[in-house]
Amino acid sequence: MPRTSRSFSISDNINFKKAALDWTRNYKKVVWLDSNKHTDKYSFLNLVVAVARQTTGSFFETESIDEAQNFIDKEKDWLFGYITYDFKNNLEDLKSENLDLLDFPELHLFCPEKIIFINESTVEFKYLENCKHEIEEDFQNLIGKTKTQLDLPSQGIHIQMRIHKDAYFGKVNKMLEHIHRGDIYEANFCQEFYSSESIIDPWSVYHNLNAISQPPFATFLRLEDKFLLCASPERYLQRNGEMVVSQPIKGTAKRDADLENDKMLKNQLEKNPKERAENIMITDLVRNDLSKSALKGSVHVQELCKVHTYKQVHQMISTVSSLIDAETPSTQLIKETFPMGSMTGAPKVSAMKVIEDLEESKRGLYSGTVGYFKPNGDFDFNVVIRSILYNATKKYVSYSVGSAITAQSIPEKEYEECLIKAKAMRSVLES
Repeated sequence: MPRTSRSFSISDNINFKKAALDWTRNYKKVVWLDSNKHTDKYSFLNLVVAVARQTTGSFFETESIDEAQNFIDKEKDWLFGYITYDFKNNLEDLKSENLDLLDFPELHLFCPEKIIFINESTVEFKYLENCKHEIEEDFQNLIGKTKTQLDLPSQGIHIQMRIHKDAYFGKVNKMLEHIHRGDIYEANFCQEFYSSESIIDPWSVYHNLNAISQPPFATFLRLEDKFLLCASPERYLQRNGEMVVSQPIKGTAKRDADLENDKMLKNQLEKNPKERAENIMITDLVRNDLSKSALKGSVHVQELCKVHTYKQVHQMISTVSSLIDAETPSTQLIKETFPMGSMTGAPKVSAMKVIEDLEESKRGLYSGTVGYFKPNGDFDFNVVIRSILYNATKKYVSYSVGSAITAQSIPEKEYEECLIKAKAMRSVLES
């Protein structure tokens, strides 16, 4: 689809970003992706916001990944959206029957009417022809927005646990029985925290969550009355021409205000045999997934068990890449690798069956992915973790956290790891 592009200079990047986030209140479909200035050799974008009105029929939307591929091939335009964890049921002989109070559709991708790319000193607008006349007006409105509504309080927040502590220990022990029998080697076990009859302002909560976390794959997503507020540090999968990259995370340590203690915690994570074993198992699983479409001999581990530091936690990350034939459909790569290894386990299908049996909530968009396809089919998708999900109609707020269970796992330690990961979400909801 043809788009009109215009670029402008901006002098105040921070306030422009706040104004742009507040501006998205006018749209029923929103995907906001912010790298928080994290850069590496795989970085595509600094910050991009894509929006569409609910009332117009001028843009494309789909809940079918095959329709999405057809759109990319024919229209050569941008697609933004998400895939939930439960899309796995279309890829394997699996099912999801656990409790779901959020009601996100399984998959949703749309072609935005308006795309805005925000950099340090410039902003670029790419609008469909039907709304290109709004570029100048939108820019002037954003420049003129000196006061935003990003400080609205939440109401009625009382966090509850779906699985209480003793029950959590029991379920982890059951997972360990599967491991000792040889059914699986590793599985990611997650638990939900929730608040019913609660009202939040998603824009305010996301702004505050991102401010205390500043991760490289931060996401604000709106689909009508459903919201994702995501502070993810993890990339699921990226395609850049003939190169494919995945960066699984396994291994987490808390930060410390004391610099020496913080450095010690980082070093301990780097050398921890259990954390390294977890990461290496999942890295091997990712290697296997990428090999399904890779050119022979092209799968490489670029970085193994490298510890990266973020505002809230230290994370152990590996980077796996492969080369593919240029004609390989982008959605084929997703079908072959989804769900991501870091949120499932090994062997993947067996682990997902055990996970489904022991968890009590349907994961939905948690453990899924949000991202975009470029007009040429290249793409970049994150892993939906460290995230708050909200159904405004039901007044239901939810966040989930998990950890990898292996033969070396101690239930008490896994529980503590979950609480570390939950800290940021809980603090912004209760503040």
